[in-house]
Order: sequence, then C-alpha cells, then structure tokens
Amino acid sequence: MTSELATIVDFIRYGASRFGAAGLCFGHSYDNAIDEATHLVLHALHLPHDLSPAYGQARLTTDERQRVLELVERRIAEHRPVAYLTGEAWFAGLTFKSDPRALVPRSPIAELILGGFSPWLDEREVTRALDLCTGSGCIGIAMAVHNPDWQVDLADISDDALSLARVNIAYQDVGERVQAIHSDLFSALEGEVYDLIVSNPPYVTEQEFADLPPEYGHEPALGLTAGHDGLDFALRILRDAAAHLSADGVLIVEVGESERALVRMLPDVPFNWIEFDVGQMGVFLLDRRDLLEHADAIREAVAARA
Repeated sequence: MTSELATIVDFIRYGASRFGAAGLCFGHSYDNAIDEATHLVLHALHLPHDLSPAYGQARLTTDERQRVLELVERRIAEHRPVAYLTGEAWFAGLTFKSDPRALVPRSPIAELILGGFSPWLDEREVTRALDLCTGSGCIGIAMAVHNPDWQVDLADISDDALSLARVNIAYQDVGERVQAIHSDLFSALEGEVYDLIVSNPPYVTEQEFADLPPEYGHEPALGLTAGHDGLDFALRILRDAAAHLSADGVLIVEVGESERALVRMLPDVPFNWIEFDVGQMGVFLLDRRDLLEHADAIREAVAARA
C-alpha cells in the first residue's frame, strides 16, 4: 500500500521497484531504475538532482505524495522517457530543457567535454566549434559553457529541434557565443570553417529502429534513423567535413553500433576509436589531413549508396 510510504527514500525505492517490475527500458540518460526514480521524485519535489543524502528521510506532504505517484504511474503507463515527463535532463554536468522536439540528451561525448577533449586537443587551438545535428543543443552548448573562449555554432535540419536548442541557449545564458542554424548537414554553412566539428548524427539502422523499445517511439524518428546500415549521415559528414575544418582541425563523430559497418566500408581510413571510462562507444576522431588523404575512398562510398 502506498499509504505506508513516507520519506523521499521510500518513494525512490517504490518508484524503482515499480519500474523494474514493469520491464521499462532505461536508455535515456540513465541505465537503471533507481536513477530514473531519483530524477522523477526530486523533480516532483522541486529539489536539486544533487540533493544531499541527509534529506533522504524527509517526509512528503499529501500533495507531494500525489505528484510523485502520478508521475510514477505515467512513466509505467505511457513508457515516456523520464526527461519528457519532467521537462529536463542532465548532460555534461549541466541541466537542459528536454521535450519531444529533440532526442533526450545522451552521448558519451559528454565525457570528452568534461575532460577538455584531452589528449586529443591538448596541442591544438580551438576558437570556433560546430555541433552538427545538434538536436536539443546539449553538445554544443556544453562545449561553450566549459570553454568560455569558444564560439560555437549549432546546426540541425529540424526546426523543432532548433527551437528547443534556442531555449537551451537562453537557459544556459550563452547567446553571445552560440547560434543555432538551420542546415541539412553542411548545406547552409558554405564558407564556414571550424577548428573542431563534433556530431552525434542519426545512426540507428532501419531494423534496429523497428526493434526499439516503446520509450524510443516518443522521440523524433528524424533524430534516430539512418538507413539500412546506420551510415547515411556519417558518410556525408566524412565526405564534406574537410572543407569546413581549419588546417589543424578535428572531426569527432558518434556512430554507435554502426562502427563495424563503417570500418568494413572504409578499411584504410585510420579512424581513432575513442576509449571512454566504460570502454569503446562507437565515437571516432579524424583530423583534416586524414580526411583529405582518404577523400577519394570516402566519395566512392557515398556515391555507391546513391
């Protein structure tokens, strides 16, 4: 009986137990039921996500209990990601507004941002950066917040995503250094040159998309699907990025499980597959010289798909 629940810890434990029993998918910022329940409960109580455990035994009022229980039931009944229920998500140590206009912020690239892109950028100067396929803007905005001397452009083809990205630009107060641009990859960026291009483009294969849990059905398919092998966008980025990189510029792209297909297609390209704390996550790095050296092979791979 929920009447027996009293404290913050009680409701987090209850929510996690209900989520686990319901067989929910935890793939949107969190990988477990306890973290999702914690996010939901603290949001409902208007408390910070880094609340001290000392407050765990604080008791809820009747109204607070009702708010928490309603959100728990919605998470189970609708399979809606917690970030869409609460309207916020955390990425690279920052809070972002989140709703179905764009994917829930999540990417191992957050680890790179927090680590200053070390060692990859240790000997390189960055003044301009591009977040390509920006979605909610989380990657580019986080780069700007953690690097106050960078100018950052956010580019996306989705007007809905860009409207959310602009909300997050204002929310993080980086409007003087960050702008959102409507562009189909590089199409509207002619003449623009960057020291760093980072992209988390769509990379889910058609078959993978068909098999995704229902939570992903709340997200825009435009931000997920990328053809039969997940490489529709990554290959175009590889083809065109060199024209938008400075002489010592770097390209970083996340392709997830499509990593194997990319390596098979371009076996001679020296992809640097970045190791994260939890291992390799399908994120590669190439510098402009490598892109130019292998430009013919990349163009041939793109042309073959047409």
